[in-house]
Amino acid sequence: MQAADREIARQTARRARAVAEFAATRPASADRPAGQPGAMSEARRAARPEVLAGVSEWAAQELVVALSLSAQAADQLLTRSLTLVHRLPATLDALERGEIHPGHLWPMLERVATIADAARRAAVERDLLAWMSGRVTTPAQLGARARRLGLARDARDEAARLAASLRERGVSVRSDRREGMAAFGALLTVPEAQALLDALGRYADALDEPGDSRTRGQKMADCLLDLVLRPEEHDLPAVQAQLTVVAGVRSLLGGDQPGEIGGEPVPAEVVRALARALGLLPGSAADGEAEAATNPDAAGGADDRPPAAGLAAGPGDACPTDGWPMDTWPTEWREADERWWAEVEARALRGEWGGAEYTPEDELLRRWAEEAPYVAWLESVGAFDDPAPAADPDAGSGSGRHPDLSSGSSGRPDPGPGSSGRTDPRTGPRCDCPADPGPAPGHRPVAEPAPATDHGDGDDSGRWAGAHGSLRAAADALLDLDRAIGRARRAQADAQRADRDDENAWLRSPSGRVTRAPSDLDACAAAGESRRAALAALLDASTGGALVDRPRIAVVDELTGALLALTDSRELRRLARCDDAACRRAPARCTHDLSGRPGLGPPGPTDGYRPGAALDRYLRARDRRCRFPGCRRRVPLGGELDHDRPWPDGPTSAENLVGFCTGHHRGKHQAPGWRYELAPDGRLTVTTPTGLVATTTPPPY
Repeated sequence: MQAADREIARQTARRARAVAEFAATRPASADRPAGQPGAMSEARRAARPEVLAGVSEWAAQELVVALSLSAQAADQLLTRSLTLVHRLPATLDALERGEIHPGHLWPMLERVATIADAARRAAVERDLLAWMSGRVTTPAQLGARARRLGLARDARDEAARLAASLRERGVSVRSDRREGMAAFGALLTVPEAQALLDALGRYADALDEPGDSRTRGQKMADCLLDLVLRPEEHDLPAVQAQLTVVAGVRSLLGGDQPGEIGGEPVPAEVVRALARALGLLPGSAADGEAEAATNPDAAGGADDRPPAAGLAAGPGDACPTDGWPMDTWPTEWREADERWWAEVEARALRGEWGGAEYTPEDELLRRWAEEAPYVAWLESVGAFDDPAPAADPDAGSGSGRHPDLSSGSSGRPDPGPGSSGRTDPRTGPRCDCPADPGPAPGHRPVAEPAPATDHGDGDDSGRWAGAHGSLRAAADALLDLDRAIGRARRAQADAQRADRDDENAWLRSPSGRVTRAPSDLDACAAAGESRRAALAALLDASTGGALVDRPRIAVVDELTGALLALTDSRELRRLARCDDAACRRAPARCTHDLSGRPGLGPPGPTDGYRPGAALDRYLRARDRRCRFPGCRRRVPLGGELDHDRPWPDGPTSAENLVGFCTGHHRGKHQAPGWRYELAPDGRLTVTTPTGLVATTTPPPY
């Protein structure tokens, strides 16, 4: 089975490379240009994935015929293949080696390929592939891990995608494969969805009546219908939804560290917004930035403020204004910046651009001036004149001769005394031309038209006029195109500069310094006083109001994320002070050595079969989900903590208890031939009847 699965992975990778090679032979340049009748509309062109920008719109329908796919499936295959080849090359290599299977591609495509920065995307891809190596990893587990890494490494883009997703909230109904049934869905934020699910579950649990044979899921569906369709008729008791929120110190202090709501990773701002909505954190998101503007200590002290006016950077130093908000610049810096931008805008209005591939307009005019004698000579022979009607033989000008040509002429018009020829609109001033300058140097000689005869009068001059008009139109189009490219490049450069300035300014803000802090203690030091006070008030909060239980403090290993202890502010204060009565009355005068006092760690064992409250809380916080390899089901609140060595032979302790979902808990005791071994650090090793070994560790924080 494993060999067959690896071969499927290899062939999937080969197909992706083959599709990408096929797409390279179908460039978009072969399609009808935008703006022409029948071309792809601008809306459709803008909606195409970025990887398809250079691919013909007709490539997908060729895949339809070649592979017997639907048009939608062909588009998806084309997009997926190009994304793997150009944006996720390491993932494609791992797929070709058989290290991952096709199911793993979806989390990588949805969570990693969307990262805009190439270096950041490659780093996340590399870390995910390294994390998967040597472990049983389902696509769901990979997706959760990718969300965490994406939220931690690509917070700005994730925030933009979250803002776009919020605009897509809504409900929908789709037909179901079961006869007479339909699926009702709602796209909500994680807190909303988790709260709704928990509330429906509590409503269903309250309907515990004798003889009621409905399942819990059926009761939840009936409660939803009663609450929405019959709000005045139901007699359901009021319930309070409960959510478990896991937020790091940096998240609560304004940083980008992601959190968890109901076991699902969410951006830090979602955690803070929920906390503010429940009254657990004060103010709004803008309060921290307002504090930074008014409180120097909150803004980070003197090191983060710009130097005094007149202080110059040393040779080779970076620009001293990088990352400083403009309102903190000295007056002369702001004035200089305004003058610079005024000059840039003036140049933009004039259509100037100094790019390497752009020919300035004055250079084009100089070249046209050099060509002026040749243009004047063409005009002198009537090359640009409109075709004249056939000559009237009775007009007395000679049989079949052009009325403007005098006898004895060499075929050129007589400009008349004092005439200096025509004025070319490109060259500006009129050009006095010699009698016969001939072709200009560097130009291909053009045969002078022969004197017209009575066959097809004016045909040659008409063709010359048409050719010159086409050249002039092409030159105008090229000039307009160069100007448009210049404006686009300037706009792109301005946007990139503004983005860098915004990022640098944020990095110097309290939130940026909290995010960059190497540890939670450093983050507390980098945060403003008001944020530290708000965090302390939250940790000191007791039950009641929005809190079902008082906040707990998870002490984790900074390197591995493993849970070391679960405590609260009261226990921290108790362990940090001396037990002597005099020292408790005056802690500042205590001189005793406290190094021998007990520290933090897992709760001790319980005498009976069921763990005590503290041990139960610690184990559920440590495992959070079923520990069977590949399973992501939540550990039920009412039980499913299993003794690795059966009680009473094994103790009821953190070293001998592990969390399972109901199905895998049954399998641990009933499935024949399976072996389970739990290490003291929580590492679980599972051996199948065929000898395959898989190991899981508690999910890191």
